[in-house]
Amino acid sequence: MAATARLQLKPAQVVRLLEDGPERQRCLVQVEDEAGAAEALCYPSLTGPVQAGDRVWVNTAAVELGLGSGGFHLVAAVVARPPAPGPLPGRIMKLRYTPWQLAVEAVEEAHPERVGEGSLEGLPVVVGALHSQLLPVALAFQAASGGLSLAYVMTDGAALPAFLSRSAARLREQGLLAGVVTCGHAFGGDLEAVHPASGLVAARSVLGAAGAVVMMGPGIVGTGSRWGHTALEQGSLLDLVAALGGDPIAVVRLGQHDPRSRHQGVSHHTLTALGQVAARPATVVLPLRPLEERRLWYRQLWEAGVLRRHRLVHLPVPERLIQRLAQEPEASTMGRGVDKERAFFEAALAAGWEAGRRARQRQGGLNV
Repeated sequence: MAATARLQLKPAQVVRLLEDGPERQRCLVQVEDEAGAAEALCYPSLTGPVQAGDRVWVNTAAVELGLGSGGFHLVAAVVARPPAPGPLPGRIMKLRYTPWQLAVEAVEEAHPERVGEGSLEGLPVVVGALHSQLLPVALAFQAASGGLSLAYVMTDGAALPAFLSRSAARLREQGLLAGVVTCGHAFGGDLEAVHPASGLVAARSVLGAAGAVVMMGPGIVGTGSRWGHTALEQGSLLDLVAALGGDPIAVVRLGQHDPRSRHQGVSHHTLTALGQVAARPATVVLPLRPLEERRLWYRQLWEAGVLRRHRLVHLPVPERLIQRLAQEPEASTMGRGVDKERAFFEAALAAGWEAGRRARQRQGGLNV
């Protein structure tokens, strides 16, 4: 059988540290027989920490393939200093049956009485399909809810380490996240869950969040085909939220300046996930934009069957929120900021605003 997967490891030496933290390190490495130093990420929980002068093995595949958000080397092992052994926190494994499998304390084991038979009990849950939607959703939720707590439930549809997300780190710094729940093979959150179902329940019952946002981490996987992308999980997650007794709210991926026609107007990711995968009704939120733009969106949504399946809500997005978002260094999608893809960010802000409004209503607050 021909090989269909390959681990590309090369020897290198750490030149210097660019960022040093307990969960992630960023460094310059000199890969053997290559000209010039290159950037690499190290996750100490997998390899142990690195320091200048260390001989390491780095995974170079993403750089060799010229990938976008994943285009850097990854430290796979420190040659002379393996990770120090220690007590294992739990019995559930992530990255199962690989040399890097991690033992975690799963929230299902730590809090069986809260998670085992729980439900969402009407919790508003924003379901996104691209990690760059996280920041605007959270900012709008906080503004509309009057400061109620929001949890981020991270799936394993893209990056697996939670600490790769600069958006999540930024939201933590601002006190806008009650916590992060990493599900499936994703790891590094405040809580570790076996599945998004238990992760969502834990967001409500363990973290005590008034709302949740569930989506993948950085680095969506896509092939340009209808079924070959991880954004399809949005449809399944919307159904899951409904099955658990939650209030599912979908973020629509809108594009204005994407050079790929399949992502112009309403992205084919949204059209397929909402029109062909999601089977239960959800709320689909669109920002109030110029009529010409909305006509295109309506036509796309109608032809894909989305409008016959889901509830459509239109919301004007406050200008102050857009300006607030534009000041965030992490407010970027596919390398384009709020000025280039305003409709994209307005759609995420609108979904977060609707979720925050509903969360406030559930808490007995006023309409906003």
